[in-house]
Amino acid sequence: MTLVAQAIGGLEAKDTIETVTDDEEKPTVLIVDDDPDVRESLQCLLRTVSLNSRAFASPAHFIKSDLPSRPTCLVLDVRLPGRSGLDFQRELTAANVNLPIIFITGHADVPMAVQAMKAGAIEFLIKPFRDQELLDAIQQGLARDRARCERESELKRLSERFRKLTSREREVMAHVVNGRLNKQIANDIGISEMTVKIHRGQVTRKMKASSVPQLTRMADKLRDGAIFGSSKTTGSVLTTSGSQ
Repeated sequence: MTLVAQAIGGLEAKDTIETVTDDEEKPTVLIVDDDPDVRESLQCLLRTVSLNSRAFASPAHFIKSDLPSRPTCLVLDVRLPGRSGLDFQRELTAANVNLPIIFITGHADVPMAVQAMKAGAIEFLIKPFRDQELLDAIQQGLARDRARCERESELKRLSERFRKLTSREREVMAHVVNGRLNKQIANDIGISEMTVKIHRGQVTRKMKASSVPQLTRMADKLRDGAIFGSSKTTGSVLTTSGSQ
């Protein structure tokens, strides 16, 4: 079972209907539409601009496939057999599958469009739409997902460095990024100023930070990723404990 299938319960398919044009070096556009002519037409269009694509007949078929690890966006038909595109959008969001979505539909429906956009869709296109409208929306979606991939990659690197810090080094780091001086840190945690300097040097080396402002930015990103937490007085917290 794929990661998406594990995250979204209740969607299964006996057979996977999937059409793939794939190059591991390129971004990928995922297409979910029950009309085979539409799927083929969209894939032909994407080939003209050298984009990978994977096409599926339904959400049930979609979740049988692993998501690409490279930048990705989803072109999703609103009206599908069984679950609608809007239903599937909600399920993906609930499962924390954060794909940029471009909706396409043959039926103009303002409330539906508003609902989709409020839920985070990139665009809501009414058929027939111009090819360039779709391509522009896809490029916007891929740019958004590329930024997400870069943030996650950077967070992974920072997390790996942070896990190499000892508990004391994390504590010192928390005080440093809160603007405390070595003498203040020594007094706060009950160690000598020289020991603080040693720990601070280790933090800088292990985190590969060239300055306190850079270390502070790293700490902010780790906090955003729920990896590093600090207060003015208590030091830091890591989900995976380290050595003393």
